[in-house]
Amino acid sequence: MNAIEFTTELSGVATLQIPTDLAAQLPKAGKARVIVLTDEGTDEAEWRAAAYEQFLRDDSVEDAIYDSLR
Repeated sequence: MNAIEFTTELSGVATLQIPTDLAAQLPKAGKARVIVLTDEGTDEAEWRAAAYEQFLRDDSVEDAIYDSLR
């Protein structure tokens, strides 16, 4: 298996632009496996809500010793 890696800009249409010089390296026929990796979008509000929920959970039994220090 050969791999060709490149970065392209997504434009909202259902096609991906392959740079011409790299497209020339691809076989003219046969199958290809395509993997699309995108930057992870961070949903700040969702992350904060989950963090706050985790913060409010009761401490585990192992951490109960710290309750006496409050």
